[in-house]
Amino acid sequence: MLTHLLSRALARRFAAAAHYSTTPIFASFHPPSSFFSSSSSSQIPEGTVVQHLENEDLLNQRSFSSEPSTSTISIDRSGLCNPPEHSHEPSSDTELVKHLKGIIKFRGGPISIAEYMEEVLTNPKAGFYINRDVFGAEGDFITSPEVSQMFGEMVGVWAMCLWEQMGRPEKVNLVELGPGRGTLMADLLRGASKLKNFTNSLHVHFVECSPALQKLQHSTLKCRDEANKADGVEKSSVSTLAGTPVSWHPTLEQVPSGLPTIIIAHEFYDALPVHQFQRASRGWSEKMVDVAEDSTFKFVLSPQPTPAALYLMKRCKWSSSEEIAKLNQMEICPKAMELTQTIAERISSDGGGALIIDYGLNGVVSDSLQAIRKHKFVNILDNPGSADLSAYVDFPSIRHAAEEVSGDVAVYGPMTQSQFLGSLGINFRVEALLENCTDEQAESLRTGYWRLVGEGEAPFWEGPDEEAPIGMGTRYMAMAIVNKKHGTPVPFL
Repeated sequence: MLTHLLSRALARRFAAAAHYSTTPIFASFHPPSSFFSSSSSSQIPEGTVVQHLENEDLLNQRSFSSEPSTSTISIDRSGLCNPPEHSHEPSSDTELVKHLKGIIKFRGGPISIAEYMEEVLTNPKAGFYINRDVFGAEGDFITSPEVSQMFGEMVGVWAMCLWEQMGRPEKVNLVELGPGRGTLMADLLRGASKLKNFTNSLHVHFVECSPALQKLQHSTLKCRDEANKADGVEKSSVSTLAGTPVSWHPTLEQVPSGLPTIIIAHEFYDALPVHQFQRASRGWSEKMVDVAEDSTFKFVLSPQPTPAALYLMKRCKWSSSEEIAKLNQMEICPKAMELTQTIAERISSDGGGALIIDYGLNGVVSDSLQAIRKHKFVNILDNPGSADLSAYVDFPSIRHAAEEVSGDVAVYGPMTQSQFLGSLGINFRVEALLENCTDEQAESLRTGYWRLVGEGEAPFWEGPDEEAPIGMGTRYMAMAIVNKKHGTPVPFL
């Protein structure tokens, strides 16, 4: 997410305008059982349809005589349902908005920000990532691979170095989580194509749930489909960039195990759904999403404990009491913790390592959730499904989650992206590329290089101020999780 506006906004960390209630969840931390011991009972209104039978015993007592009965039965119809006038004009709500309102109505109350975020981004029918290309200048944001080929090349250098430390295994699963257009992997394979021993060992696995993006990745890697009945698969894809087989999976768990694995997660963690908590008069309370009286969405605070409070307790245990005392809001990402533990378990059993590059903090994240549409920040609750939602990555929680699940892995970093790319040789690479390029290409290389490793506005820029390249070298951070038997990976030595 690299454009001028995006990079500036990341520093400012705009918060979406919203109205909150002040109802707390709990006053202080207690054992997990106490989080769920309290409950609120909802009183269901008594029915208003009342039927009165005068002389109730009359029906049982009267005989079948020919004399007319002087008793009467009266019915009070005042409580019968009188539906309001219905407008036959079509609703302006999108299918996703109707779906979200339906969930809230079905639950009888608000949903967590995490559930809202997950629906907005990955709803199978209307999720932001599912049916469109959201990357690049024509999309909603730009990622590092879209800025310069050098990013993917440097990640390839890291992967090759780890492969060397692993003892040059003949078969390796190279996994990328959320590969976008596939640009990073294409640059990696293209840059490593001359190192046949490395590329011949690879089987690329994309973890991608969007059919639209799968097609883009297939095209970017210049894949051809081949019959492969011997392996029990109707067809398989091979990237012609390096002759490497390519497969797609909706989750990491479905990537075949049993082989050494190198995992790349670039700008993947920031899109995982987060829970937000706000300090209230009696303790921490989870922020939720509800429907307002005017039928728009609004933020409220949960009036009772929520399951995510358990993860809040865990995150607080990983921090000092002094650090927590300074905060009025906290973000936690249970999915990030769970994903990290899945990665650590895979690396522990199969060998290999994972590289995580994202924008985030080396500390507790307070309030970072943001929405981006067409390179501009918008209200988080405005027209859900039309903007990307993302949040800062909590790198310490990744470290603790990995170390908690396995003693066979070691965690390195985080270090800034500028330090990471510089140590891998991006400075030498840009110099080599500048020797054989046109003036226009040279300008593009310098601009891309600055965006990857610089900080703030580029000092060499002579164009319009609003188009000045903004460096994100210190905003993005890199962390590695590696099997201990492979030693310390570059450049974390």
